[in-house]
Amino acid sequence: MSTKTLTSLLAVGALTLGAQQAAAQSMSLDLANEYPAGSVHGQSAEIFADTLERLSGGDIEINLHHGASLGYKSADQFDAVGDGALPLASSFIGPWAGIDELFLLSSLPFLASTPEQVWDLYQVAKPYYKEVLQENNQVFLYATPWPPSGLWGNKALDSMDALEDTRIRTYDSSGTVTLREAGADPIQLSWADVVPQLSTGGIDGVLTSADGGASASLWENQSHFTEVNYASPLQVMHMNRDTYESLSDEQKDMLDKASAAGEAYGWWVLPRRQQENYAKMRDQGMTVIEDVSDEYLNSLNEAAQPAIEEWRSEMDDRGEEILEAYEARLEE
Repeated sequence: MSTKTLTSLLAVGALTLGAQQAAAQSMSLDLANEYPAGSVHGQSAEIFADTLERLSGGDIEINLHHGASLGYKSADQFDAVGDGALPLASSFIGPWAGIDELFLLSSLPFLASTPEQVWDLYQVAKPYYKEVLQENNQVFLYATPWPPSGLWGNKALDSMDALEDTRIRTYDSSGTVTLREAGADPIQLSWADVVPQLSTGGIDGVLTSADGGASASLWENQSHFTEVNYASPLQVMHMNRDTYESLSDEQKDMLDKASAAGEAYGWWVLPRRQQENYAKMRDQGMTVIEDVSDEYLNSLNEAAQPAIEEWRSEMDDRGEEILEAYEARLEE
């Protein structure tokens, strides 16, 4: 993502939050988020909700429910929003691969390893995400990335030998395939199940970002974090289409502006959040490993290839269209 693009995003996000009177009836909407309020996506949702409430003069009230407090995990929220059980949700899209393999794209290992590459991949894929959600009675509002996934553990996971037979939580099938190929013993778990499994010894380590782990205080059960820049998967804010259509045109415009504010924050904070989390983790006594060997990274990349090829084979023509457009953007 270029400086010019980021500046434009922030300009959109820097909204005038003066109160405006909405034409339609006032409403109160629940918003479900599986992750903690302190996570980058919890904060992005707060900005989205606060902006929308301010722009509507309080006519649209967003009730934020973080930490899966409504009982929904990201995997459940796709159907819950489509069916109208939830009007709004912020969802990690990796678990949606069972609905459409498209949603594995952003978490394909080592495909996009810099913030600029993550942004380019998102821009290419966004129309496809919108289409799938529209087909399922939903509206795509915006997406924000997780900081790069790394390896939390009760030891340094900085070599193929260290990974051998280690029980590591993964968040989607690509991670499961990759870590199995690397010699680990991967277990796919929803985020809400991670801490209970760590507490009972069901897993030894966790594939997740420094941000996700820090927001859940994983240092209470883990001693090391190994940076491998595995992937920066996306979190999507989505809305029930019937709820969306009940809004006036003026309210829809406010929703667009609130979405731009939430998205702008999420992308702006991406390159900054990682070092902030590292400092917090070290303060808690953790060892953060940032200098793994090229040999190890090359081995992990090799282990990831079956997962990427499996995704290619299970996608229709959209997969090649997306990857070709992404490669073209990288060459610009």
